[in-house]
Amino acid sequence: MRIGTAKQSYAHDESLFDTRTQWVWLGLLGVSLLLFPFVVDDYWLYLACLVAINIASATGLNILTGYTGLVSLGQAAFMGLGAYTVAILEQRFGTPAVLNLVAGGAVAMLVGVVVGIPSLRVKGLYLAISTIAASFILHFVFANWSSLTGGTGGMTVPPANFFGIPLDTSFRLYWLIVPVALTMLVCAANLFRTRIGRAFIAIRDRDISAEVLGIPLLRYKLTSFALSSFYAGVAGGLWAYFFRVVTPESFPLMMSIFFLAAVIVGGMGTILGGILGAIFMTMVPEVLKLIVGWLPLGSEGAVILSPVRTIVFGLLIVGFLIFEPLGLQELWRRVRRFFHLWPFRAQG
Repeated sequence: MRIGTAKQSYAHDESLFDTRTQWVWLGLLGVSLLLFPFVVDDYWLYLACLVAINIASATGLNILTGYTGLVSLGQAAFMGLGAYTVAILEQRFGTPAVLNLVAGGAVAMLVGVVVGIPSLRVKGLYLAISTIAASFILHFVFANWSSLTGGTGGMTVPPANFFGIPLDTSFRLYWLIVPVALTMLVCAANLFRTRIGRAFIAIRDRDISAEVLGIPLLRYKLTSFALSSFYAGVAGGLWAYFFRVVTPESFPLMMSIFFLAAVIVGGMGTILGGILGAIFMTMVPEVLKLIVGWLPLGSEGAVILSPVRTIVFGLLIVGFLIFEPLGLQELWRRVRRFFHLWPFRAQG
């Protein structure tokens, strides 16, 4: 809240966007998202859909790790649960896409509650190891329950249908993936203005004190796991519709590390941080790929430089964490503060 800005009512004080400037920027963003698919090619549509999926999953992990303080390395496995649920429902029953996505989130949520039970006794590295163990178990199920998941060969996913229109191109999928991701973002932003969200933050800051104040730790920790897993399941369902093939190798441990890095780089404990981190983690490899492709080294050079691209990507993340540990959202906050104060300067 800005200094000197008086709130006229409780509704105004609790509103998510409380200034005219914020509503103007929100309107411009909405118009840009509506016009975007009509002015770009398939490559940028592909990236936009992928970024939206990653934002949805990173937001779910941010609820658990950034806001509740529970480290998880099982996000990819929960995405796999959502993806396989969507694939099975779409392939065998042809149920509506929205229902399939909700079912995928629900299945991941139920498993997430079970995985979250150890969080009452362990935390930090030990909790991360328990989620890794859960991801290995789920990977084993994906690979060996052949009658349901197709085994190591995986499953093909029929395109989603919307009133008889198959969503089989990036342009058409954009109108499913982006609205779902935006809805999930708005829900997450409002969550932390409620008692549940504030309980999550209290547990993160000092869990023993939160319990003394009457916050039941097990209930709220399991609720955080459930919400995070639901977001991952829905994101996994969107992933299945987007790539149309689901295999056990589609959701490796490295994907979980990818989302954890996105939350850390973007800024833990902020919705904006999850958004910026997911965009950064998705776009930097693509930018590096383009740079390698522009170099006059031919196809063999691209193959040689592929590991270098991965190393550069890792160095960027490490360097960023060293020089700006609060993440991209802190850089954004500094930029905003600069323009709020410009042309004035603080006097030293």
